[in-house]
Amino acid sequence: MAEINAHKISKSYGKTQALHEVSLKVESGELFGLIGPDGAGKSTLIRILTTLLLPDKGSASLGDYDVVKDYKQLRRMIGYMPGRFSLYEDLSVEENLQFFATVFGSSIQENYELISDIYHQIEPFKKRRAGNLSGGMKQKLALSCALIHKPDFLILDEPTTGVDAVSRVEFWDMLHKLKARGITIFVSTPYMDEAMRCDRVALMQDGKIMAVDSPGVIPDRFPETLFAVKADDMYRLKIHLEQSGKLQSVKLFGQFLHVVPDKGFGKDELINDLENQNFKGVYAEQIRAGIEDVFIRLMAKQEEDDHAK
Repeated sequence: MAEINAHKISKSYGKTQALHEVSLKVESGELFGLIGPDGAGKSTLIRILTTLLLPDKGSASLGDYDVVKDYKQLRRMIGYMPGRFSLYEDLSVEENLQFFATVFGSSIQENYELISDIYHQIEPFKKRRAGNLSGGMKQKLALSCALIHKPDFLILDEPTTGVDAVSRVEFWDMLHKLKARGITIFVSTPYMDEAMRCDRVALMQDGKIMAVDSPGVIPDRFPETLFAVKADDMYRLKIHLEQSGKLQSVKLFGQFLHVVPDKGFGKDELINDLENQNFKGVYAEQIRAGIEDVFIRLMAKQEEDDHAK
């Protein structure tokens, strides 16, 4: 079975603890997302899972193989795509792909069926140097190179960072096609919208896993009432709500403010308060929390717990 298991993994860089007893399990054939901001510890965990970094404590395995003891076997079973483009920019598209196939004792022809949906989009530019490709084309080439040896596990570290919105959507469409082939996919991302395209996600901050569940269920972890609020003068609105003393939190989400009121302070009270302050174009509606709302709440709770220690 192509499962990924991590058990109480810890890793520090000097006095900075990047991972703190991280445990999670990725099911065979699952598309699993690791969600968190820069500095959360995502890349450190991925480097441990791909045998590129040793944990200080804890253990991890991919299938039946331990990431420390069986690293040689695992490296032939993993397709890894780092966050930064790491292919040979002076080599052409075709030469890069041929090189990585040769390293793993394979060939482009042998596993072409696996990468055909991806590679055909860049094949017209196969003689072009990799360094001269656009961001989206580099992304497709890197994914093709990660797949050319037909891995059991595909591990991707923020693969869509810095890529345009259309290429991001195309990339995730490709991941779903690969998942349908039975490949276990572990992908990290700072984008909450990409979390919705995963089977399950882990929310990560400060080297700790805060929640693991399907993206449709995680919003149920938000226990408070949540309102989306806006007015013509959003700047003054935000200041007023933050200083009102009647709200637990005020966060900017696009064109709205997401606010959590104290108990007994409902929609009518909120609207009356704003109209009494001469706000124009007032809008307030109760909404269901999204993953980002839950993430922010869990971060705030973690900070409170850390300060209380």
